[in-house]
Amino acid sequence: MTDSVALSPTSIKNALQSSAPISAILVQGWVRTRRDSKDFSFIELNDGSCLRNLQVIAGNTLSNYAMVQRLNTGASVAVRGALVESQGKGQNWELVTEEITIVGGSDESYPLQKKGHTAEFLREIAHLRPRSNLFGSVFRVRSRLAFAIHRFFQDRGFFYLNTPIITGSDCEGAGELFRVTTIDPNNAPRKANGEIDYGRDFFARATYLTVSGQLEAEAFASALSKVYTFGPTFRAENSNTSRHANEFWMIEPEMAFTDLGGNMDLAEELVKYLIHQIRDNSPDELALFAKFVDGELLARLDFVVDRPFQRTSYAEAVELLVKSGEKFEFPVGYGLNLQSEHERWLTEKHFKCPVTVFNYPKEIKPFYMRLNDDDRTVTAMDLLVPGIGEIVGGSQREERLEVLEKSMRRHKMNPTDYKWYLDLRRYGSVPHSGFGLGFERMLMFVTGISNIRDVIPFARTPGNAEF
Repeated sequence: MTDSVALSPTSIKNALQSSAPISAILVQGWVRTRRDSKDFSFIELNDGSCLRNLQVIAGNTLSNYAMVQRLNTGASVAVRGALVESQGKGQNWELVTEEITIVGGSDESYPLQKKGHTAEFLREIAHLRPRSNLFGSVFRVRSRLAFAIHRFFQDRGFFYLNTPIITGSDCEGAGELFRVTTIDPNNAPRKANGEIDYGRDFFARATYLTVSGQLEAEAFASALSKVYTFGPTFRAENSNTSRHANEFWMIEPEMAFTDLGGNMDLAEELVKYLIHQIRDNSPDELALFAKFVDGELLARLDFVVDRPFQRTSYAEAVELLVKSGEKFEFPVGYGLNLQSEHERWLTEKHFKCPVTVFNYPKEIKPFYMRLNDDDRTVTAMDLLVPGIGEIVGGSQREERLEVLEKSMRRHKMNPTDYKWYLDLRRYGSVPHSGFGLGFERMLMFVTGISNIRDVIPFARTPGNAEF
């Protein structure tokens, strides 16, 4: 008998991909199901390395066979034995056991039994839901997508930048910020006018959780030319929709010497690249999503990959929507934000391809976007895809000092609060561009999952910070 100490554990993914039988192998994982016959127990074992389970055959000659017969779903075990060709259908290999070590038992109350569970129920047990087929697949794809994002930018000469999570800047100017403070709310220091004196706070000023790393990324693009951030961002937005969360991750590249056209090129290339990566590297997970989540998923992913993005101005898009005769829930008109239903109509019904909309009215966009020569629009762009709508938002940034200061005042911002940002326009200013891709929004697109809460390990939404 082989000494189990000498064996290094093999992942179930690697075991199932073996090209030949293995006389001695050690696997570890959690029991998905167990069924007993006269002289054997059949255990479906999963370790999270892949969607599929490994069938383990435990014979009644095992010294602890009576304990094996009492294993419940969710128990953890280490199994040593021989990997042999399976006699059953749908699997190439199975493991004939020589020794089973019960690492951790599982109570009968384990909530993930072999039956269907609703997404709502699984959100209530977010600490256990990664053990389900669906959510194990979601978070393997999340990991693969994160790796692909870094590879995309690294292969193109971008430098990875970690921007502050605690900041004194409101990049979007929306005011939906989580305040960071050590001030005692019951004994707050006050100014003469009665307002809280944040000058006496921990950072000697008002600070918040970041809504974007863009402004800091612009500073580094002004030195390193091409940078990207990939980190958590926060919105204190009291929204309970399926598309909004208060904590989410953003990918934000920033490029010096790049205009709006180059910005749109990169954003479109990134979206297609990420879809290709998931199509090529997560076939089992995508098959599960297509079967149980969204029957049109694979066709929609191919739809975006196979077709070039159509580009249209905001004014042209609004005109098409107005003339469409379509009955929309939200009004359509120049100067109004496009809603998801408008964006989906453009991609799914009119152009029948992904769409990039550019040059938006300056009144509905943030202060930092470059003003066009018409003095009415800014160099903003949004990438729209079927099923979701906007998936990327970005712009060419305003590189002219005087124009940027004027824009700040128009947005009721004090330029003196952004002296460092304005310095970038004083010292070697260049045309530069960037965009933001919501990581979870991209995950929703490639998985077909319709609720953002189900692509985040532990979602943060209004009234919910349990885990």
